[in-house]
Amino acid sequence: MPLANTTIRSAQSKAKAYRLWDGYGLYIEVSPKGGKWWRYKYRFRGKEKRLSLGTYPAVGLKEARDLREAASGRLAAGIDPSQHKRQHRLEQQTATTFQQVATEWFEKHQPSWSASHGDRIIRRLERDVFPWVGQRAVNEIEAPEILSVLRRIEKRGAVETAHRAKQNCGQVFRYAVATGRAKRDPTTDLNGALPPPRLRHYPTLTEPQAIAELLRSIDGYQGSLITRQALRLAPLVFVRPGELRHAEWSEINLDTAEWRIPAPKTKRRRAHVVPLSTQALATLKELHPLTGAGHYLFPGRRMAKRPMSENTVNAALRNLGYAKEQMTGHGFRSMASTLLNENGWSPDAIERQLAHVDGNSVRAAYNYADYLDERRRMMQWWADYLDDLKAPPDQPA
Repeated sequence: MPLANTTIRSAQSKAKAYRLWDGYGLYIEVSPKGGKWWRYKYRFRGKEKRLSLGTYPAVGLKEARDLREAASGRLAAGIDPSQHKRQHRLEQQTATTFQQVATEWFEKHQPSWSASHGDRIIRRLERDVFPWVGQRAVNEIEAPEILSVLRRIEKRGAVETAHRAKQNCGQVFRYAVATGRAKRDPTTDLNGALPPPRLRHYPTLTEPQAIAELLRSIDGYQGSLITRQALRLAPLVFVRPGELRHAEWSEINLDTAEWRIPAPKTKRRRAHVVPLSTQALATLKELHPLTGAGHYLFPGRRMAKRPMSENTVNAALRNLGYAKEQMTGHGFRSMASTLLNENGWSPDAIERQLAHVDGNSVRAAYNYADYLDERRRMMQWWADYLDDLKAPPDQPA
C-alpha cells in the first residue's frame, strides 16, 4: 500500500531501524534516533543496489517519488543511478561558479575599458546578479533563473539597467562557452522577455534666451574656480561628461588648438579630435595656473590624483538654480546638436563632432578626423554664437 504523509509524520523511532514501503522500490527508513531516510532499491546488472534520495521532511513524498521515477528512467536507459549521482556530485565539485567566470571575464577585458565603464559593470554584477546566481555552477544556469534576476531589477523601475545586466550576463556565458565551462548562453532565450528600455532624453535648453541666461549664470558662479571653468568649457566643446572630467593636460595642444581624446577614454573606443575655439583656448589658459602642474584639467577636491566627481557639474547647475529636469551636464551636447542643425551646419560634421558611431565600423576606425576643417569652422562659429547670445542686448559681444 502506498505511503501517505500522515503515516510518515507519525512514524516513531524503534530500537532498530525499520522500513516503510511506498512501492516500486521506494521506501523510507526510520533510524533508531528518529531520522527518516528515503531509499530506492533496484538491481543493476544482476546486483542489488540502493540509492539515497535525501531525508524527510526536507524531501517530501511527492519529490521522493519524482526522484525515484528519474532514477528508474536512467535504469531503463542502462545507466546506474548510483554512478550517475556520484558523477553529478563530482561535476558539481569541479564546476566553476558564475561569479568566478564573471570575475575572470571582467579582469580580461577591464584594461580596454575606461575606469568609469568598468566600475559600472562590476557594480552592476555585484549588486544585481552575484547575490542570486553568483555561486551557481555556470554550466547549470538556465534562462528562467536569469529572467528572475532581471525581473528583480525591472521591478524597481530600472528597465535599462535590466537590459544592461542581461547583456553582461550574456558576455559572461559566452566567455564560459569559449573556455569550455558551459555549453551555451541561456540569455539568448530571453529576447523579448523584458520591456524595451525607454529612450533617454537628457534635459537641455534650446531656446536662445534661456541659453543666454544659463551662460550668464555660469559666468557669475560663486563656487570653486575650477568648477566654474568646467562649466564654461562644457558648452564650448560639448563632449560627454565623463570625457570632460577625465580630460588631461597631456591631451591638450594649445599651439594647434586641439584636444585629442585617446580611444580608451571614449564611449565608442575611438580616438576623438576636438577643435578648440579661441574662447575654449582662453578658458584653458585661465585654468592652467590652477591645475596645469598636475595631471587632470579638473582634479578632485580631496585627491588631485583623481578627476573631479561625476556629480560636480550637475551639482553646480543645481546651485545655479537649474533643476535636473531642466539641464544636466550631458544637456550641453543636445543643446549644441539642436542649434547647429537649426543653423544649417552639415549633419555629418555635427555627428562626427558628437563622436557618434559611423554605420561602417571599419571606416569609423580610420576616419576619426573626418570633416576636421569644417568642424574647426563650426566650433568657432558655435563659440561666437554663444558669445553673441550672452552679450547684453544693448551691448555688442
